[in-house]
Amino acid sequence: MTQEKSKDSLPENFNSTANLTTNAGFPSSLSISSKDVNDDKPYNPFEHREVEHPNSTFGSILHLLKACLGTGILAMPAAFKNSGLVAGLIGTILAGFICTHTVHILVRASQELCVIAKKPSMSFAETCGAAFTYGPKSIRSWGGAIKKLVDYSLFLTYFSVLCVYVVFIGSSFKEVLDVYVPSLQLSIQTYCALTLVPLVLICQIRNLKYLVPFSAIANVLIVIVFAITLYYVFVDLPPITEREMVSKVSQWPLFLSTVIFAMEGIGVVMPVENEMAKPQKFLGCPGVWNTAMIIVITLYGIVGFFGYVQYGDDVKGSVTLNLPQDEIMAQSAKLIMAVVIYFSYALQFYVPMEMVNRMLQNRSSNKFENVIQISIRTIIVTISVAIAAAFPNLELVISFAGAIFFSTLGLLIPAVVDTVFLWDRNLGKFNYVLIKNTIIGIISIIALVSGSYVSVIGMIEDLSGHHDVHYNVTG
Repeated sequence: MTQEKSKDSLPENFNSTANLTTNAGFPSSLSISSKDVNDDKPYNPFEHREVEHPNSTFGSILHLLKACLGTGILAMPAAFKNSGLVAGLIGTILAGFICTHTVHILVRASQELCVIAKKPSMSFAETCGAAFTYGPKSIRSWGGAIKKLVDYSLFLTYFSVLCVYVVFIGSSFKEVLDVYVPSLQLSIQTYCALTLVPLVLICQIRNLKYLVPFSAIANVLIVIVFAITLYYVFVDLPPITEREMVSKVSQWPLFLSTVIFAMEGIGVVMPVENEMAKPQKFLGCPGVWNTAMIIVITLYGIVGFFGYVQYGDDVKGSVTLNLPQDEIMAQSAKLIMAVVIYFSYALQFYVPMEMVNRMLQNRSSNKFENVIQISIRTIIVTISVAIAAAFPNLELVISFAGAIFFSTLGLLIPAVVDTVFLWDRNLGKFNYVLIKNTIIGIISIIALVSGSYVSVIGMIEDLSGHHDVHYNVTG
């Protein structure tokens, strides 16, 4: 009896990978309480959660802000370059609303599925699999496959983030060293390659608690970088009339995919909700998620708008790369941000490694464990560095990652999960849920196809002979 209860209650080890960056050092310890469940009373998953270090409502908002306000916000001026000021503001608000809604429907489905499955909590992948398992009879057998598909998607999504980070580090160092050591003049590919050894070394750290101090330092440093960047963004602003209000439609895909990359926090949502002391406050009005996203959308709009006003079409993939080259404070911000991304790489690296470690657990013995761990970690880092060196255009890499991975994971999959879950339950009056989710799916596919196409074309043009301007990212 005890074995059965334990077997039914434990999630199948599909904890969302993003919890490693949002609550480093405090992995989830959720389990079902040993109390007997009253069969007459509906199962309440919130009452059965036993979290070792539960987050307060305010703390949960801070975790979400930390996850969403990363390198993406520094790419917003480049996004506005591809949309124009007016179109950018409207697009940011609409994209923010859609991203907020898709997370809302995913979490709501997860909470309801926890009641049905009698589980205290579910990860992102588990939620997607359970929606099919407890959905229409004809597709219930797809549950396990869908769960694996989403898990692999998480792997690829956050691996793409690693590639972006390598380009960011390399670009930042090139910007500074080209000024202070002009005789060096190394290519951006060389700078990306030089990150290999430091990244391999820090990624050999297997216990997150040893990275907690680095995470804390990074949080302080990124505030300093934001402060310096905003100072230069708002100093001596040129007239708004000098900038385009609405850019060419052909550039909009780059805007959309960049905003999706910057704003999407789908991977961090379930871990934060699962670790809350009062998870019922995650949704609703104002709610944890709504509050966090209002702040995110506002800040993204402000930085994107005024960053583009300040630098115009010369704005780069990260606005920090536009800071003056002849001022020490500005140059120090670039190096500080490179250090922040270096530490963040180590945390994000746990995303693909979590999946790899689950696969390694199926081995019959633990022989050569250290050799295998070191080898796999080195290989993953090496591949990310190689891809970054091959495609070192920061703006295009961000756009490509947003188009391919984040539009699928953050928009399409939640829409599909919500539709499947409610198919036999309640699709609303006139099937409005189906219509709404179909529209979201179409938007995600448009972002995927158009964004990836424009990004790939740009990358091909770079490879055909524009290597000298890769790091400039001027479009």
